[in-house]
Amino acid sequence: MKWLGFINLKNNPHIMSYYDDIAKGYDELYREEQLKKLNLIREKLKEFGIDITRDTKLLDVGCGTGISTDFWNCDAAGIDPSECLLDQNKGKKSRLIKAYAEDIPFPDNSFDIVISITSIQNFCDIEKGLQEIKRVGRNYFALSFLKNSEKAGMIKELIEKIFDVKEIVEEEKDLIVFALKK
Repeated sequence: MKWLGFINLKNNPHIMSYYDDIAKGYDELYREEQLKKLNLIREKLKEFGIDITRDTKLLDVGCGTGISTDFWNCDAAGIDPSECLLDQNKGKKSRLIKAYAEDIPFPDNSFDIVISITSIQNFCDIEKGLQEIKRVGRNYFALSFLKNSEKAGMIKELIEKIFDVKEIVEEEKDLIVFALKK
């Protein structure tokens, strides 16, 4: 079964059970793949002249166990709807919160950079989730989704409608969109 991300877990105990079952092995399953995408994102942000410092505020929407938030040397936070996945990050440096993309619990313009890695295709309401990402972000966005998802075309169109797209990079499994706030 694939990473199912932001679906209504409260109303689907089978899927909650799935997350409970894979939580302890999540990092082993996805760490290498996630780090490859994160390195690509870091390099591309450098090309765009975006300097990530300790003071940079970064949010990862769909952070899972926090692989991505632990990657950055900045003020990083993450949200994910799976408490079992979030529990795997106990004792690490990241600030992780149980929340859904469609209702991000931060004020407008809270983060310099917002990323979402291989989660968007799983949002309950993709457009609402993308609008929330835009709302909490100040400047820069790196958004990836499975290029083979049946929703890929729709996601790409929504991102182009909501954000000022600067570049789209095709990665092994994902399309990674680098964008600014419109």
